[in-house]
Amino acid sequence: MRAVIQRVARASVSANGHTLATIGPGLVVLLGVWQMDTPEDATHLASKIAHLRIFDDAEGKLNRSLVDVRGDMLVVSQFTLYADCRKGRRPSFVEAARPELAKPLYEIFASEVRRIGVPVQTGEFQALMELELLNQGPVTLVLDTQQML
Repeated sequence: MRAVIQRVARASVSANGHTLATIGPGLVVLLGVWQMDTPEDATHLASKIAHLRIFDDAEGKLNRSLVDVRGDMLVVSQFTLYADCRKGRRPSFVEAARPELAKPLYEIFASEVRRIGVPVQTGEFQALMELELLNQGPVTLVLDTQQML
């Protein structure tokens, strides 16, 4: 799995002109699922992100996690994180998981974050969405379960 994580003051996601989800301070996670990912990858990544110390403490140091600050998480599926742009001008998405594998793993990821105690909102799987966010910091990280082994 590959995740782009952004610390935000607020964020929302819409589809077809309707707001699907809105969060206050917390994290936006753009989540891509690789064709070889497993449920264990989803639970491991969920825990890693929920406990990443990327929020300021009283001294302004990045020492607090999403769990610590009681922030929200907005998870949006994004298969384009597995785009291969090495050849030609049109990205290839052959490394991205097919929807029948990706959706359950996306749902496992969100469920695990909820189990940890973080309020989670999600986009709509396979929908054309509009994401609005106010990046805070800015703090943006990329995690990949294949690089975390």
